[in-house]
Formats: sequence, C-alpha cells, structure tokens
Amino acid sequence: MLGNLNNQVIFKKAFTDKFVLKCLVKDLFGVDFEAETVETEKRFKPKMSHIDFKYDIFAESKDKRIVVEIQKVDYDYNFDRFLLYHNMAIAEMQRTSREYKTDRVVYTIAVFTSKYVAKDKKGDLVETDILFHYSNLFDLEGKEYDVFGHKLIYLNHNHIKDSTPDGYKDWLNLVKESIKHPDNPTINLDNEGIKKVSEIIDFEKLSPEEMREMKNTNAAESAKEIYEQDAKQQRNIEIAMNAIKKNFDNETISDLTGLATEQIEILRNQM
Repeated sequence: MLGNLNNQVIFKKAFTDKFVLKCLVKDLFGVDFEAETVETEKRFKPKMSHIDFKYDIFAESKDKRIVVEIQKVDYDYNFDRFLLYHNMAIAEMQRTSREYKTDRVVYTIAVFTSKYVAKDKKGDLVETDILFHYSNLFDLEGKEYDVFGHKLIYLNHNHIKDSTPDGYKDWLNLVKESIKHPDNPTINLDNEGIKKVSEIIDFEKLSPEEMREMKNTNAAESAKEIYEQDAKQQRNIEIAMNAIKKNFDNETISDLTGLATEQIEILRNQM
C-alpha cells in the first residue's frame, strides 16, 4: 500500500531521497544530478524581496539547483506562484555571485494533485498534463539559444494522455495511483526511481512518528477544507441575498451562486 503523495509528509519523504531526485531530474529534464544537499521548508537568509516564501524541497549540487514543490489546493494564482519561486531561486544565486552570470542552473518541478484552474490570457482554462517554461532566447526563425538553461515544469496527473512520454507518464501515474489506488497501484516498477519511491512510501514501513505527523496533516487539511467550504457557502448566500433585493429570479441566482433554487426560495421568504 502506497502512502498518499497528496500528503506533505509523504511527498517530502519520497522526494528528499537523493536517488529518487536523481531519477526524477533525469526523466524530466534529461540531465544528470547528484545532490550534495537536500532541504525541506527552505527559506533564504536574508529574505528575497518582501515575500516570506519557502520551498517544499530544495536540493543543490555544484552546478544545479533543484526545487520540487507540491500544489494541492486549487488557487487561481498557481502558475504565477511557481514562476515567482523559480525566479527567486535564480535571483538568489545572482546575489551570492561575484558577477551577474552564474554557472549553476535552476530546475523547478511543480507537482499538482488537483486540476488546474488557471486560465490563459484569452480566458481559456488550461488543461494539460505537462507545461514547460524555459528561460532561453529565441530568434525570429524560432531557433533556440541555450544561454540561461533554467527550466520550470508543471506536472498534473489529472490530464495524462496516451501521447504523454513514458518518462513523464511514470511519475504522473505514481502520483495518481498513490492518491486514487494506493492499495493496488499500477505503476512502472521497471523505472528504478519509481520502484525506489514505492519502497520509501510503503505505508507499512512508515514510522510511528511519520504516521502521527501524516494524520495530523490530514486532519489540519480537512479542517481547512471545511472552513473554506463554509466561507464559500456564506459568500454565495450573501450574493444571493443581494440578487434577491435586485429582483433577480431564482434560476439566475442559482447560476450565479451554485445554490439550489429551493435554498434561494427559503432565503427569499426569510427576507
């Protein structure tokens, strides 16, 4: 049985392993990575800008800086958030370098366990398995010049396709199966990185301390979800009441708020 990678405790246990990180980076970016240091809840000191942000997993070698982040809740700023994290990891290297140019490269991996809710500039919902952001230069003919080398990738198992490349699919399936079918996961154990993760997050091998921390995390997230749902429900009720005052019909208010027409009729009678 796999531990749920949607849980921060399990996620960090899996991806702080140096061999797993090596395999992950190789499959996603095609480059070799031997981590010298791996940290969780990483903060820069002194802080960068006025934003007190921290990285879930932050690993470094002499030539590369790897950031692995998990996004579990649908926020409308998710893409922008990780672009900021990626850029701050680049900027911090500049701060400690004697020159603007640095020989180290930043690779950021954002793992989404919920569906994307962000939209593009045209207002269309973004729904795909893999998204790339490469910090390189292109000429008018579309030729790429590998000047900077920094790369950001977004992964979302909710949108796996038949055409998803095998290396990417292995990791996307791992996340999906740990969440949806932890008792009987269908994952590629021929991939050494996937096999290692499955051993690390084997539910039966978690320590009592890890089990307690995992359960505490789940409980806190459940409480937060209930609170957010209650707050959303209250906002919808306030919108409905304002719409009732403006003589909107029940069907229109239902479309606006998601409330059932029966609920709206009760509110109308109470007012």
